[in-house]
Amino acid sequence: MDEVRQTILDLHAEVRGDFGLLDRPFNTVERFDERLIAYAQRPGWETVIACTRGGEPVGFCFGTPLASTTGWWSSMVTPLPEGFTEETGSRTVAFQEICVRKPWRGQGVARRLHDELLDGHQEERVTLLVDPDAGGGKVKAVYESWGYEEAGQQQPFPDSPRFAVMMRSLRQP
Repeated sequence: MDEVRQTILDLHAEVRGDFGLLDRPFNTVERFDERLIAYAQRPGWETVIACTRGGEPVGFCFGTPLASTTGWWSSMVTPLPEGFTEETGSRTVAFQEICVRKPWRGQGVARRLHDELLDGHQEERVTLLVDPDAGGGKVKAVYESWGYEEAGQQQPFPDSPRFAVMMRSLRQP
């Protein structure tokens, strides 16, 4: 895990730095590492790292199924329909993070990472959080083009942005 962790941290620092986000407390490498360690300890946590043919890392993503005792829905700032937040451990997978280095953006790498991570998952649905202002709204628009719809908003940490909670069925036609 140490080598994978360092690769993820290095990619996070480069990509978030490209967007000028590393000076925000929530996005510092130290705070990201705290979340990474916590996520990686959860049952079912997976990561996918994309590399060039020469082995140079170009991006990563990771996620984990939501446990029946998850706190994922506890920081919602908009109400959700009854039953929406009930988890069984096999109902929802959380797509928690994705980063692609600048030279490889716009080439479908993010979509391939996303699809590779979710391939074979048997959950009903997938959820993710996105800062609706990221990239002037372009990041959220990418997720919408992948079939995600906004279900509400949440702020999981005092120093985090107010995220749009995006949802999509895993049983895409």
